[in-house]
Amino acid sequence: MTGDDEAALREVAAEARGCERCELFQIGTQTVFGEGPARAAMMLVGEQPGDREDLIGRPFVGPAGQLLDRALAEAGIDRTQVYLTNAVKHFKHVPRGKRRLHQKPDRTEILACHLWLERELAIVKPRLVVALGVTAAQALTGRPFVLARERGRALVLPGGERAVATTHPSAILRVPDPDARDAAYGALVEDLRRANEML
Repeated sequence: MTGDDEAALREVAAEARGCERCELFQIGTQTVFGEGPARAAMMLVGEQPGDREDLIGRPFVGPAGQLLDRALAEAGIDRTQVYLTNAVKHFKHVPRGKRRLHQKPDRTEILACHLWLERELAIVKPRLVVALGVTAAQALTGRPFVLARERGRALVLPGGERAVATTHPSAILRVPDPDARDAAYGALVEDLRRANEML
């Protein structure tokens, strides 16, 4: 069964590589599809790939991914046992000199990419989905989402999957005050620990 699921994920990833469902394919280096076990109990969904992810072609390998790795380890979660993906598969950005600055994907881009996320959910069939940030939560629930109000609450997605939402690691990296950043990181670890207990 798992072999079939792995093959199905590879097939969908290959289809997604040629995706032109929105304009982002024109500025992204490549489609960054999800990765992880085809029958992972937990799926983590972020907003979109960042600069490093876009260049390397793998999700959560940049600074936010490194912070997430640390948080997962502290929460007792093995990254190799979770499925990691993003709501949007191309990096939306604007050039600033030699740098490429992240831009939040809009509703049209999120909807255009939703097909791939739906197919990942259908194949992996996770017991729990963790939305990292507001964009991921909105993409998964299909409705407006206020993280401050719904963070950590048990959610049910339109497809019947159980879910919970927490902060995106990149938001923690942007907190200027070191003490506030440490507190935000601790809250992420605690959210992930609780998510692990929900499995």
